[in-house]
Amino acid sequence: MLYPLVFKPIFQERIWGGRNIESLYGKPLPPGVPVGESWEICDRPEAQSEVLNGPLAGKTLQWLMQNHCQELMGSARPLNGRFPLLVKILDAREKLSLQVHPPTSKAKALGGEAKTEMWYITQAEPGAELYVGLRKGASRDEFEARIKDGTVAKCFHRIPVRAGDAMFLPSGRVHAIGAGLVIFEIQQNSDTTYRVFDWNRVDTQGKPRQLHVEQSLECIDFHDFEPEPVRADLAQTPSANVHTQALVQDPLFSIEAVSFASRAHVDYPLKVPHVLAMIAGSATVLDDRFPVDLSPGQFCLVPAALKNMKIETASNARFLVARPG
Repeated sequence: MLYPLVFKPIFQERIWGGRNIESLYGKPLPPGVPVGESWEICDRPEAQSEVLNGPLAGKTLQWLMQNHCQELMGSARPLNGRFPLLVKILDAREKLSLQVHPPTSKAKALGGEAKTEMWYITQAEPGAELYVGLRKGASRDEFEARIKDGTVAKCFHRIPVRAGDAMFLPSGRVHAIGAGLVIFEIQQNSDTTYRVFDWNRVDTQGKPRQLHVEQSLECIDFHDFEPEPVRADLAQTPSANVHTQALVQDPLFSIEAVSFASRAHVDYPLKVPHVLAMIAGSATVLDDRFPVDLSPGQFCLVPAALKNMKIETASNARFLVARPG
């Protein structure tokens, strides 16, 4: 019954957001507000992705998990009865807060959910950077003192980045996205964020956003110094049409970037569901009943029951393939 699925995006207004999700990817954003996130594949209590294509149009991802879990998931494990991944586009017109997500060992006691994630940068303005991990030599005592005097950003490791770079963010790693970046985010299904510092920013009512300093200090890995991103590796031999770059190999999920120099067909055997995130060019997920054409900024969830994912690409196509653990 199942087939390659595409979903209606769920747009999230954010104080740091912009309009790039519309200008780059043609998504019809609500007018007059800064949109920081487009939730593309989501099975959350507060937000449900709805199928857009085929006879299941209008059904939610949670409905699929309740009624067709084995067909959808194969050997992959649900997360508390829900689809285990949350897939987003982020548009950071301004810097995000300095923040951390709780590890499994801390999340329940703090009333939150563990969250590990990966960022893949699709657009970067000149001079764009990430804040990830601690700079060498930063101690917990210094970190706490700088929270109090508003200079805690000096404890963070700052990384210049460009399009094609990726960053793995295990839970407990402090981080922030700098201004001028558009990012595909693939993460554990969680929405728990503890803010350490928010640049003394105020919301539309003139009030500062809530901070979670005590929870953050419980979660931060103070031995996590100067992690490095996975740099874009586009080098190919003249005869190589397909180039695959591993970005994440983790028990929670694995992700790779795949690029094609010319038109091609590629097959992926399926034991778990696969998520395709289109970065550049175009591709078609082939299916006898409901093929799916993908352009940049579009996403497709391919159920495990299909056994084999067949993709036809155009020249210079590039996409991410994500698999849950």
